[in-house]
Amino acid sequence: MEDLRKELQERFTDYVSFYTTSEEGAEKIPSTARQFNLARHLCDELRALGIEDAEVSHHCYVYGTLPATPDMEDRQTTGFIAHLDTAPSFSGENVKPQIIENYDGGDVVLKGSGAVLSPMEFSDLTSLKGRTLITSDGTTLLGADDKAGVTEIMTAVAYLLKHPEISHGKIRIAFTPDEEVGKGPERFDVEGFGADYAYTVDGGAEGEISYENFNAASARVTMDGVNVHTGSAKGIMVNAALLAATFAADLPRNMTPAETEGREGFFHLEDIHGDVNHAECSFLIRDHDAGKFADKKALLERRIEELRDKYPTGTFTLEISDTYKNMYPVMEQHPKIIALAKNAITLCGMTPVSDPVRGGTDGAQLTYKGLPCPNLGTGGYAFHGPFEHITLEGMQKAAEVVIYIACHPLGQED
Repeated sequence: MEDLRKELQERFTDYVSFYTTSEEGAEKIPSTARQFNLARHLCDELRALGIEDAEVSHHCYVYGTLPATPDMEDRQTTGFIAHLDTAPSFSGENVKPQIIENYDGGDVVLKGSGAVLSPMEFSDLTSLKGRTLITSDGTTLLGADDKAGVTEIMTAVAYLLKHPEISHGKIRIAFTPDEEVGKGPERFDVEGFGADYAYTVDGGAEGEISYENFNAASARVTMDGVNVHTGSAKGIMVNAALLAATFAADLPRNMTPAETEGREGFFHLEDIHGDVNHAECSFLIRDHDAGKFADKKALLERRIEELRDKYPTGTFTLEISDTYKNMYPVMEQHPKIIALAKNAITLCGMTPVSDPVRGGTDGAQLTYKGLPCPNLGTGGYAFHGPFEHITLEGMQKAAEVVIYIACHPLGQED
């Protein structure tokens, strides 16, 4: 296949210049209006490429269709999906990419902050030696999650349109808002999308095909204490802030993100604040195993009951909201979708990697909405922070996988 790196670089550096950070807790979709700027830009680009039905929905979903070549019209329809937003955990405004050609495999100084991206902390860097490495300048995240996926899908579509002699099935394209805050599939038009199966292009290293992810929930603990003068507080005061800190500290210390890996689940304290009168703490609950996931939620409920029994004058509430489920129980019923991706990865010169995702994707929720949707690697690493990085060579491989899958759609009998 021809070298697509220049085209990938131009698109990627263009897309990351758009400020598209989503917002936790927002009631509306998209959570931030700024996501429309990239959505409209992509829609215009799709139309310019020749995707005549490209559109942006009222809720900031971009849709488009690449019709099948005549010899593939009897095949199933394949979808490719990536998300517009970047994570609210770190600034995504005024991204200034650093592009390092022929990376030497050593430390990289992020020039905006002076921080050092080092293989001592990020061991994947040693395998990227000799490639064209792209990083942030350290003052923002890079946005490879998931503008790399957007770039790879757009580049694959442009390649197929540039080469009408290449046979391919009908392809449906979608770019979603608010994936980073768990709401990407909420207004996704699965029926209108019309794909028989799809792939989110939103993973890590190129060659990755993921079809197992966390079961996920968020938990919010609220504590209302009793505040009296400290000189006469004995037996009366209920210090909400102290109890919130104790509540968080008493959860199993071997069940945090920093202490777990693979299929091991965790509690993640996202936020804690308050005073004597009122305190709140927010947690993420994660586990691949549905039974262990239920046990973790039950543990929080028991701890709250213990506080109510011990401090009857205080008020303690727990709100748990499920976010997404592990897609594996559904995806194991669709082995041909997984096999197609693994074959594509192999024929593109890589070894397929199918590690369980320690997170979630739009595909996890879409799978339960009736659209089987495993996740493909983009070539990116260290997402959601200033050390995010990717290579053009990895992006090329990811785009080649998309092209191969598009050109080998499943038959109707599959």
